[in-house]
Amino acid sequence: MRYLIKPTLLLLLVTTATTLRAQQFGGNPPQIKWRQVNTPAARVIFPAGMDSAGIRIANIISQMNSRIQATIGGKQKQISIVLQNQTTQSNGYVGLAPFRSEFYLTPDQNNFELGSLRWTDQLAVHEFRHVQQFNNFDVGLSHALRVIFGEGGQAVGNELSIPNWFFEGDAVFNETYVTTQGRGRLPYFFNGYRALWAAGKNYSYMKLRNGSYRDYVPDHYPLGYMLVSYGREKYGDDFWKNVTHDAASLTKFYPMQSAIKKYSWKSFGEFRDSAFYHYKTEFNSDGHNGPHIQKFAFLNKKDNRHFIADQEYPAYVDDNTIIYNKSTYNHPPVFVINKDGVERTITGRNFSLDSYFDYHDGKIVYASYRPDLRWSYRDYEEITLVDVQTGQETRITKGTKYFSPSISADGKRIVAVRVTPDGKNELHILDMSGKVLTVIANSQNLFYTYPKFYGDKIIAAVRKADGTMSIAMIDPANGNTEYLLAFSIKPIAFPSVHQDKVYFSATEGKNDGLFALSLTDKKLYRLQNDTTKTNIGNYQPTVSAGKIAWVSFTAYGYQLHQANSSAMQWQAIEGNAIPGTLPDMGITALSKGNASDLLASVQNTTAPVSKYNKAFHLVNFHTLQPNFVDPNYTIALQGENVLNTLQTQLSFNYNSNEGYKEYGLGTVYGALFPYLSAGVDYIVDRKINTTTGNIYYDQLQYYAGIEIPLTLSKGRTSTGLAFGSNLVYSRNFFSGLYNNSRNNRELWYLDNYVSFGTHGRSARKNIYPSLGLNLSADYKTAINGIDANQFLGTGNVYLPGLFTNHSLVITGAYHQRDKYDNGGFSNDFPFARGYSAENLYQISKVSADYHFPIAYPDAGVANAAYLSRIRANIFYDYSYGYDPYVFSRKIDDTFRTAGAQITFDGQLWNFLPYSIAIRYSHLLDDNIFSSSNQHNRIEIVIPISLF
Repeated sequence: MRYLIKPTLLLLLVTTATTLRAQQFGGNPPQIKWRQVNTPAARVIFPAGMDSAGIRIANIISQMNSRIQATIGGKQKQISIVLQNQTTQSNGYVGLAPFRSEFYLTPDQNNFELGSLRWTDQLAVHEFRHVQQFNNFDVGLSHALRVIFGEGGQAVGNELSIPNWFFEGDAVFNETYVTTQGRGRLPYFFNGYRALWAAGKNYSYMKLRNGSYRDYVPDHYPLGYMLVSYGREKYGDDFWKNVTHDAASLTKFYPMQSAIKKYSWKSFGEFRDSAFYHYKTEFNSDGHNGPHIQKFAFLNKKDNRHFIADQEYPAYVDDNTIIYNKSTYNHPPVFVINKDGVERTITGRNFSLDSYFDYHDGKIVYASYRPDLRWSYRDYEEITLVDVQTGQETRITKGTKYFSPSISADGKRIVAVRVTPDGKNELHILDMSGKVLTVIANSQNLFYTYPKFYGDKIIAAVRKADGTMSIAMIDPANGNTEYLLAFSIKPIAFPSVHQDKVYFSATEGKNDGLFALSLTDKKLYRLQNDTTKTNIGNYQPTVSAGKIAWVSFTAYGYQLHQANSSAMQWQAIEGNAIPGTLPDMGITALSKGNASDLLASVQNTTAPVSKYNKAFHLVNFHTLQPNFVDPNYTIALQGENVLNTLQTQLSFNYNSNEGYKEYGLGTVYGALFPYLSAGVDYIVDRKINTTTGNIYYDQLQYYAGIEIPLTLSKGRTSTGLAFGSNLVYSRNFFSGLYNNSRNNRELWYLDNYVSFGTHGRSARKNIYPSLGLNLSADYKTAINGIDANQFLGTGNVYLPGLFTNHSLVITGAYHQRDKYDNGGFSNDFPFARGYSAENLYQISKVSADYHFPIAYPDAGVANAAYLSRIRANIFYDYSYGYDPYVFSRKIDDTFRTAGAQITFDGQLWNFLPYSIAIRYSHLLDDNIFSSSNQHNRIEIVIPISLF
């Protein structure tokens, strides 16, 4: 047996992962007119009509910057912040390569998730902290990487030295430090860790960093906040400035851990345990507010169960029948109906931004997510109805942005929140066909969440611009609003109306509890029993004739609880206000310094607004990017402008197979409906192998093209279609005896292509979607009288396997070119594995791959390499090649392979995903293109990327 190692290494330098996920090239329609507010710290860029949002954000940044800068460092470089108002998503990011930020301006409906502060304010105080971080992490070796490789160099240096938990934990601390709220004061934010501690799950640091396919692991935000806040509390405001300066300088092998030890005199493990101990003690100190957790021990015996399911937004059909949204790691989300403990799936759930739905009289209503056909920054939330008996779905609105729809008691109307691109928030009442009946006036400039019908009135949890919340009763006829609770900064969510009472969840102390408000006498009650007292949060209450149901958070997912209404304790609360204050979780550093409620002190001064020129810094080179994938070794100067409409690249490539050198310049313009591309490549020392020796020549290519990328996704299916054409001019330059008109001919050809892909929703543990299809075709043909053409078509069909998370993938491909290879086109045919590939006249292939998981180790080594999954693939390839024209003998052969592959999935250095595969191929036919003709091959494939 012959062992052949073929490493494929995609390494070294690219932009950060968060940047690439967030940026959408060519995502805005060209008719948008852009305006700006230009300040020393930030250039805030926004669509015309969003002046108030742009000015507000600029004021917050300008007035906050100097007052919080000292805790991270004094360096400052202006950043461009683009406000995106076309999307329904609530998000924001700051990234390098290029150095820019984007704020997605639609607020979240869940007031516990991100808090109840005005969304533009929340984005400004959180995201600008990232700007300060990047400005001050440009030190030491990270700075040297920036000097050599540009902004992408610093991105890699910062990724290697500063863990993602610090970036987000420090930003969450900042939002908590400068406001009266912030996620650091919200119990909901800590639910994940509280659930793990209550279940006795003491996961390793590497598992907390890298996650799991089988267990629930909180993301890096709460981990980061606990560590950052503990550091500020114990070691002062300068602690993290000193730690991150040393870490970003990359002078130690484990830079962050070494710096923490230097300034805290504790090892990182001791520091982390002390931070956890602090928060365990905090949540253990309040008698009725959560599970009792002993210091460094657990009252509960460790539960070895893995994640089971999320059961969310229960809704009663009757006392014995309840409907809820169910999500597992093995299957996509579904609506289920549970009657007397027996579940039945109603139907799958469409792509959605959250799990919310409402039920009434045999109908489910919810908002399903749909992207725009072309513009990736524009998407929609469309109201969908589901018939519980048949599972049939009906989309009743199209191209709308509706949130949290709810059905009236008579089953004839729907109320929903609408957020407009100009930032307005409205309540719409629609009939069951989707026709708008009433638009409720919002003269108070409230933000509505989770509206419900109460007769002809509307009940909703509302929040003001300052983040304070109440329950409101709105009259649709005139917009008159009655506030049923005193406004407070404590979040309120999930109202549910039954008879003359509204049930809801609200923050009280260190836990989120259940409350009820009488709509007749306006009395407020706390709802409790033995379960609610020990639950980690109590959310999404719903009531039937004799029962009440709600959910709480556990280490195994959101768990559904039910109780007889008569068994609940109704504790009257005086004052018509949610009692208590938001806790600081024992972090007194939140009240130190000069930032006490800094947000409230921001003055809404008038800032000059001017036109933003779309051509400003259009060619914006930011990174020198090496990209080494054997046999091509490339280094490219990458550029992209702030609006993501023009990408440019200057490149040099060395091909080790032929030994040629390639120089290139390319650009893509994405601001129009089609992408427009153009470029030039000059290749030196291309090589042709002949019986008498090698022949060398140079090659010049110009190209210009057009592409139309379309997103056809809707419902539970993700679908994309892209097609285009490139016009290419190619000329060869031979020398010596081969310098003749035939060899040095000019070739004009069209490269036409189309690709199509569609697949259903996937769950976390699915290797591939249970059903899917990918098709692509490429046809190159000369247009200046030369017989030169080439066609390549490929396709993949994804089918379910024998068991959950198994997949069968059928692949087909067909290639044909002109008889004598006059075009010299590159060969991209996926030949049978293990064989040496040749560019034949005709080649076809069919293969079958059966993929299945083997194990989920959830283990790591030395904080450097983490293994989350081991999976296998058994495959069979059949290729047939035919070529009577070029080779010394006629080719008319089959090339068959049977084999298996083991793949190891995980992360390096807790941030760099990898999939390392060991492949064994047994060649069932002779490898006629290889002199060794070995039939057994082992290949090691190591794709590593910093993307």
